[in-house]
Amino acid sequence: MLTRLAVVSTLVLSLAAPAYAAGPSQSATQTDVMTPASAPAKQQLMFTLRGGVASTPEYFGSDDNAIGADLGFSFNYLALRSGRTFGNPDPWADSMGLTFGGSFRFIEERKTDDFDELAGLDDIDAAVELGVSMRYGTQNFAAFGEVRRGFGGHEGWVGEIGADAILRPTDRLRLSMGPRLFFGDDAYSDTYFGITPAESSAALPAYDPEGGMVSAGIEFGARYQINDVWGLEGAVTYEKFTDDAADSPIVKQGSDEQWGVRFGVTRVFSIGG
Repeated sequence: MLTRLAVVSTLVLSLAAPAYAAGPSQSATQTDVMTPASAPAKQQLMFTLRGGVASTPEYFGSDDNAIGADLGFSFNYLALRSGRTFGNPDPWADSMGLTFGGSFRFIEERKTDDFDELAGLDDIDAAVELGVSMRYGTQNFAAFGEVRRGFGGHEGWVGEIGADAILRPTDRLRLSMGPRLFFGDDAYSDTYFGITPAESSAALPAYDPEGGMVSAGIEFGARYQINDVWGLEGAVTYEKFTDDAADSPIVKQGSDEQWGVRFGVTRVFSIGG
């Protein structure tokens, strides 16, 4: 079963110790007026967690979906004692202009014994992808790009670009929809779409794909704010494999069209302040 976590977040934590100055001494004939020192700025961290369920393809190229957990994390706001701030203190507001952050995706293991149609192929361990993201947002439009490096199941590089049109029918409901393009290098493509001569069979002949565009698709998302801290969030995704990924025998015996659905509850947390 494949579970994706989009997610996207970068935190920088620092502490600044307040300084104290001793006032001049007082004598019996003079009284000094002490000016109170200004209080240091308060530290505050705000972030949002999402928990729910998701239906995703059992593996890349599968024509069956599986139900699993959907978890997500997003960074909202950080205020330091030095007075510097990052993000927006309103956790429900979209970031405007150009912003940078982290990028994360988790890919579950692919065990051949779980799928008769993949008999003969080697198992693939679970993989974690870590990287960076860049986003440009306005009130009704957003575009983003992400680059990640895989660890574990695959050691390749992947990237994704996309854009969204954003609608707000009410002050609590946010809708978004836009295209997605996904890319992977040779190492990524070999891991999930390649078949070595030792693994090959009559049903799954040897195949050595090259990197490039892996898939193109679209995502529709919705978010509803229940109150200041609770919300609902969901998305429907569709992608179609392209180029060498689409020609893989693994995909041809399954499906080159992949659907996903997720729905969860969100909760805003605030520490300090």
